[in-house]
Amino acid sequence: MTEAVPEPRDGGKPPITVLPDPTLDVSIVVPYYNPGVRLRATVEHMVRVMDASGVSFEIIAVSDGSTDGSPFTLAGFPESVVRRMDFETNAGKGHALRAGLGQGRGRYLGFIDADGDISPEFLAPFVTIMRTEEPDIIIGSKRHPWSVVHYPPLRRLYSWGYQHLIHLLFRLKVKDTQVGIKLVDRRVIADVLPLLRESRFALDLELLVLAHRLGYTKIVEAPVRIDERFGSTISLKAVWLLLMDTLGLFVRYSVRHEYDAALRARLDGAGGSDGLKR
Repeated sequence: MTEAVPEPRDGGKPPITVLPDPTLDVSIVVPYYNPGVRLRATVEHMVRVMDASGVSFEIIAVSDGSTDGSPFTLAGFPESVVRRMDFETNAGKGHALRAGLGQGRGRYLGFIDADGDISPEFLAPFVTIMRTEEPDIIIGSKRHPWSVVHYPPLRRLYSWGYQHLIHLLFRLKVKDTQVGIKLVDRRVIADVLPLLRESRFALDLELLVLAHRLGYTKIVEAPVRIDERFGSTISLKAVWLLLMDTLGLFVRYSVRHEYDAALRARLDGAGGSDGLKR
């Protein structure tokens, strides 16, 4: 059954978010917008991988205003395994992720793109790393020496340039921020989720920047295999929107200091989180 979700009325500002009690090992959010028939195949693959891993899990599939009928392709999954959220209008990938993460009941919460470019098979090793190394965050990285990436040269150039820009603006000590698979300790999500504002493409970056500021600095970059399924080059519009979202985050964070009061409150223990690092 699809859960109808009211449209946001907060103007992009972060809601006060309290996560539900953790009753599972892993929650994986799958945001999507008009993925077509690939959605069902991707989710089925995820269920097989997570079943084989032996952990308790849920998949939270969030339709960001899809109009292609793809939400109906998820019919038949038990609601305890695949939970469905459906926004009536397209509000952005970041908004869908925030909504899905806010419903997660897992000890670890993550997300993966619905397009199938990144195989769900990588979720199992991510969970293993979480359990053995206990990092704050695991991120897929195209620049890991064991990664296998099939991208056209122009896409590689965009990625290289963007990561250098990220290092210049935010000084994050990670080599890749935008690969669409991540797994995060619940403590981090509990502290950072109420502060997130990004509704489009830079939600991954915003999460990493704020988590680092709160002291969550144990980040593992894990290898992935990426098989690009679309054309020979990325859309210039998508590049432009990501760049604008990134610069917007930089202005909010480093110029206007819009996050400072909330970050100080959490660092001083006034944020009410039981997982905040000091």
